[in-house]
Amino acid sequence: MEKIINELVKWLQDRVYEANSKGVVFGLSGGIDSAVVAALAKKAFPENSLGIIMPCHSNPIDEEHGYLVANTLGLKVEKVDLTYTYNVLLKSIPLEARNKTALANIKPRLRMTTLYYYAQSLGYLVLGPTNKSEFTVGYFTKHGDSGVDLLPIASFTKTQIRQLAKHLNIPSIIIEKPPTAGLWENQTDEEELGFGYDVLDKYIERKTGPENIVKKIRDLEVKSEHKRNMPPIFIPSN
Repeated sequence: MEKIINELVKWLQDRVYEANSKGVVFGLSGGIDSAVVAALAKKAFPENSLGIIMPCHSNPIDEEHGYLVANTLGLKVEKVDLTYTYNVLLKSIPLEARNKTALANIKPRLRMTTLYYYAQSLGYLVLGPTNKSEFTVGYFTKHGDSGVDLLPIASFTKTQIRQLAKHLNIPSIIIEKPPTAGLWENQTDEEELGFGYDVLDKYIERKTGPENIVKKIRDLEVKSEHKRNMPPIFIPSN
């Protein structure tokens, strides 16, 4: 595990230097994925890593856990409350809000905009928190939490992320809390997906699992393929 962490840190440093950038910025949500990204960033750029806490109609415990991670790591952090911005945007849109997911996805897209404001202002790159489990089934917001420059943990399942977190000394309360994207009140990843990360990770690693769940995972893979690719480009015929 220590070898993997060292390789990740070196990879981050190489990518940032290749881009002629100075450091990295990332969202600090209070969850395990952003905590692992934060710990890796701090190791790679002790003085040039910045976490941004961005509440937006969020559970107050998420902000509390974000600061806990920052204090544990000795990480520089700033808070940008996006609640008012979110409210104003909704009032400005003529179309009546009917789709719960469409409403929820505004939040990660506002956070993406905020992170790039900091990135361009400071000469940093934006790091994303998506892991392999989420990436496989498309459990991320297009042009939201996937709107980043680097995805340092997208090769690791949720199970492996928990192992990394322990080696990176992430507080146990962060490791053990139910994963949530914070899209709406009492929302959890596993309830929304309809299966646990343990089942999903077993499928990713061994391609096995309950028949009905495997079908659901494969359907999600196909349905979310557009999220993992650049938009199609029309090519005129000769």
